[in-house]
Amino acid sequence: MILAGDIGGTKTTLAFFTIEQERLKPIIESTFPSREHGSLREITRKFVSINSLSIEHACFGVAGPAKEGRCEATNLPWVVDAKILAAELGIERVWLINDLEATAYGIKALEPKDFAILNNGASDAKGNAAVIAAGTGLGEAGFYWDGKQHFPFACEGGHADFAPCNELEMELLSHLLKHFSHVSYERVLSGPGLFNIYSFLRDTGRFGREPEWLSEKISRGDNPSSAVSEAALKGSCELCVKAMDIFVSIYGAEAGNLALKTLATAGVYVGGGIAPKIIKKLTDGNFIKAFISKGRMEHLMQEIPVSVILNDKTALLGAARYAALKSERSEIQ
Repeated sequence: MILAGDIGGTKTTLAFFTIEQERLKPIIESTFPSREHGSLREITRKFVSINSLSIEHACFGVAGPAKEGRCEATNLPWVVDAKILAAELGIERVWLINDLEATAYGIKALEPKDFAILNNGASDAKGNAAVIAAGTGLGEAGFYWDGKQHFPFACEGGHADFAPCNELEMELLSHLLKHFSHVSYERVLSGPGLFNIYSFLRDTGRFGREPEWLSEKISRGDNPSSAVSEAALKGSCELCVKAMDIFVSIYGAEAGNLALKTLATAGVYVGGGIAPKIIKKLTDGNFIKAFISKGRMEHLMQEIPVSVILNDKTALLGAARYAALKSERSEIQ
């Protein structure tokens, strides 16, 4: 039995998997609000005690840099330690990997229906690949191609410096520097990032004033980004529509940056919780226009396939698949 986890700033999902006919089969799954718990150990103890299943292997994909079995979660006040978890579970070893590395491992377990195509790219595309995912934060990872198979690797590219592509984005950067000592891509490409963009447009008086109904909705709710996103998708607020347009354009530009840095000629996958919710905006052309717009590299970019991951269990599947591979079950699909 494999215990796998997808640990994010908003929610933590745990599941038990078995392997049947060389494929992972989920047995039991539960999701917990991350911030309502003091640690992953607390959640794991609760989940395991409820289900009382024997665990052979365990792997957790955590939103943060995982080094030598330890991870300080980026958007949670948690320190996750593999040795402590192994002792808690009564098994020899627990693997900790970055959540985007887990997503990368999970992609191989998906089916064609789990993707929405943004750019077909070259029909014979091969080589390295990459994945980018905006959600509570911004994650990135790559796949190295050795000529026969892909090997996922983690990175923390979401925390690299935000690079504006036009005058309006330069003003956005200037505005954000008044609030943050370091403005990373995560400050604009995430749930909170969308609201940062909206706040910049609102506070600088661009594209109209904030409607009273939206002000009330933002003040009542605990997730202002959701209010902005909903209004943008409905087209009920010009400010929100413009904020979403900027968000999508920056998302495409950074996905393109990642493709160039990793030479991801086999494809770029767009994951995370936001992309499936705004799929209509991602397919209107602005994302791919920004993705391709790389000067002398435009021809290269046009040939790179780009897809949105629609399956929200990809990181969870990836953590389970990593555990299976590390336990020498290399035949796992």
